[in-house]
Amino acid sequence: MRSASVEHHATIIPRDQHPISRKQISPNALKVLYRLKDNGYEAYLVGGCIRDILLGLQPKDFDVVTNATPEQVKACFSNCRLIGRRFRLAHIMFGREIIEVATMRGHHQSSDDDVTSVDIEQKQEQPSPAVAKKISKQSDEGQLLRDNVYGTIDEDAERRDFTINSLYYDIRNFDLLDFANGMADIEKGVIDLIGDPETRYREDPVRMLRAVRFATKLNMTIAKRTESPIYELGHLLRNIPPARLFDESLKLLLSGKALANFEMMRHYGLFKYFFPAAEQVLTGNPEDKEERMMKLMFTNTDTRINADKSISPAFVLAAIYWYPLEAHAQELELESGLSPYDAFQLAINDILHRAVQSVAIPKRFTANMRDIWNSQHRLRKTQGKRPLQMLENARFRAAYDFLLLRAEIEGGELEEIADFWTHLQETDEGKRAMADAKRNAGQRRFEGRPEGRSDDRSKSGPKRNAKYRSNRRKKKPSGNRSSKSNNES
Repeated sequence: MRSASVEHHATIIPRDQHPISRKQISPNALKVLYRLKDNGYEAYLVGGCIRDILLGLQPKDFDVVTNATPEQVKACFSNCRLIGRRFRLAHIMFGREIIEVATMRGHHQSSDDDVTSVDIEQKQEQPSPAVAKKISKQSDEGQLLRDNVYGTIDEDAERRDFTINSLYYDIRNFDLLDFANGMADIEKGVIDLIGDPETRYREDPVRMLRAVRFATKLNMTIAKRTESPIYELGHLLRNIPPARLFDESLKLLLSGKALANFEMMRHYGLFKYFFPAAEQVLTGNPEDKEERMMKLMFTNTDTRINADKSISPAFVLAAIYWYPLEAHAQELELESGLSPYDAFQLAINDILHRAVQSVAIPKRFTANMRDIWNSQHRLRKTQGKRPLQMLENARFRAAYDFLLLRAEIEGGELEEIADFWTHLQETDEGKRAMADAKRNAGQRRFEGRPEGRSDDRSKSGPKRNAKYRSNRRKKKPSGNRSSKSNNES
């Protein structure tokens, strides 16, 4: 797979006709590009990093594509690890920065072709073309389940999802290669799929979500031919593993464009495949509390993220499911005759169980959601010592912020309760309680450190380690050690 003369069918944009400079590229990405080039391989920057630079944005990461196989990439870098089953990738580790290196993808045929043992034996560093076309695997609905098919740069460009992501930066001469009129679509502000949209969506239904995310992130419009199949093919998202859908939900809701993504997903009928219980209570009437909760919560989320403030996924998810939870608890109370508390606890279990079926929410988030929801009842108790005890709770702040959100939506009694807690935090007693909570939280973290990690250096360090090594040497059998070894021990 060493590079020779490279032939391709791209529009070549010379360095003096495009604005991309090496100064705008991560130094670590440049190291990867030059190392691959120096080892005789083709290497290009590709995808979102090129698109973002052309749009005047700062890329979040830099992706490299090469004609070297993952194993050959690993041989070039000691700081490399291979990941992925659906498509093998190489991750080059530079501290916290990861440069992702992919091998150029090729076309595939249907999986019913026969693969002989001779073909398999020939799959060494680079599969033969006959074998490569048989490595991919598709579901009955056309979804690619395994896709380790390697090819040329032309084939790789055709396998890219959107035209704006099919631009390649050549490190050898700094040319920009445009295989699908991506530059023109960037200038027009259009999101357009490469190839037949329905086929591409069936190959990977997540492309529908990427179309939405790119449209809102880049302030672009989705081309008509790319948009039309989304209305009919949304059901394909049911075939996506819930863990992957959870990752996609974070990209959509924690990117600073949550409200725009929510509205566009509702428009295309995609939101219900993420949060079906929430979809059931949304009426479309902007005056209803359920709709106002979504709009206000996503607006607040976008404001915090765009101000570089942290946001908890558990808080966002708790807000999305609050009114479905409340409605379900009321149903259980009426139908089963349960007490309000028992009905609420049972409703929490039901809602979370249904939620993780579609989106695999990790337990650390569902536990926090539970705490936020249960705290809403505890915040109603404003008499006696309970309020000060509540202030000492480590999760009080999230519960209080959630109460403020509800109070802004519903008003009335909730506003009075929210005012009580706001005032209590400003009193001397409240400030002392919250200071104690912070101090206790710090103490718990200190006590939770594993042995040998404490700040008491007298119990660790060189002296303790030397004593440990000495004891280990004493336990070794003497055998036929020399007198020098015996004296040293």
